[in-house]
Amino acid sequence: MRYRRAVEKLRELADACEQAKRLPADEPFLRAAYVFGDVLAGADPVESVQVAFALDLPAEEVPWCSQPPGTAWLADRLRVDKGGFAYCWRSRHEPVWNHVIRAPVRFWSVDGPDEAVLDALRERRFGDLPGNPASVAELRRRTETELDRALARLRVAHQKYWDRDWRREHRGLGRYPENSLWEAVDGYLDLLNAVHSRDAAAAEPEERDRR
Repeated sequence: MRYRRAVEKLRELADACEQAKRLPADEPFLRAAYVFGDVLAGADPVESVQVAFALDLPAEEVPWCSQPPGTAWLADRLRVDKGGFAYCWRSRHEPVWNHVIRAPVRFWSVDGPDEAVLDALRERRFGDLPGNPASVAELRRRTETELDRALARLRVAHQKYWDRDWRREHRGLGRYPENSLWEAVDGYLDLLNAVHSRDAAAAEPEERDRR
């Protein structure tokens, strides 16, 4: 899609988030929405609008590449499955950024759409966007933390895959136990590959020095 349309979709998504925050009324489930990737680089065309949603869930319940309970209705409400978006869920109790979500920019929160961010994107004023990139050390710690969490999730899925109660809990709204198992494998391997790639890149200077 063209860059202009990508920014329009962000505006539409911010409006949808504003409506979704009313459910539940006592404590919003959706707390913030961030954009990252090609849109922030001004790419034109844009393959997809990459967004991350911060949920009011403990970090342990939102492992990487997961679809936590309660997100099926939210994805439908936000219409992010209708095309044009690549999205992921995060916990509001820890950093949104990770090895994929680099220097995300918040464009919506429970206080409403961030008009300054949306205007800067529309006008391609990328230098006016708030940014606080993670350091190499911070990214390393974050990746290792998420890898440990992903492995624990994969072990549970493997151990309980044929358990009737577990399968019942992971079935419904168009989802099946197979979906949860696949997401556990996908999240773990994605993080494992990130660690291996990082270690390989760090080893290259040492290998050159030995030569």
